[in-house]
Amino acid sequence: MITDTIAAIATALSPSGIGIIRISGEEAFEVANRIFKAKSGKSILEMASHTVHYGHIYDGDEIIDEVMVLLMKAPNSFTMEDTVEIDCHGGVYVMNRILQTVLKNGARLSEPGEFTKRAFLNGRIDLSQAEAVMDLIRAKTDKAMNVALGQMEGRLSQLIRRLRQEILQTLAQVEVN
Repeated sequence: MITDTIAAIATALSPSGIGIIRISGEEAFEVANRIFKAKSGKSILEMASHTVHYGHIYDGDEIIDEVMVLLMKAPNSFTMEDTVEIDCHGGVYVMNRILQTVLKNGARLSEPGEFTKRAFLNGRIDLSQAEAVMDLIRAKTDKAMNVALGQMEGRLSQLIRRLRQEILQTLAQVEVN
């Protein structure tokens, strides 16, 4: 079982309107709670899953950015772990500063592809679906996108399971005869 909490910038690291920092793992809510103050005054720990909350990210007493925070409690997230997404302004400095604050408050920097790896290790997706995530990210045409989406939905996995079952039935028939 994976117990550490990871974080990363989930959007391209280039100036844009919005940037997303993702936190996943056992302590995701606690880490986010240390740095996020909701306008409502509520603690992240009291907020419901699959909700969005407006507030500010703080590094100590210093406001870093005005943000929206999305909360997803396990197992109902991509990684099947508690997950927090911080939607912030997409400046490179702002995103890096928020990420550094998250890391300073208990998460570690994720390895490339580690969120997908956790989804695989936690049984949310199979290997074919995990590979399809990168195919979808790299897709440059409608056809490539549709193939990747089909693979992510498990079409290839279902085909493989069906063919495997047919082969096993054929082998059983051969043994019987």
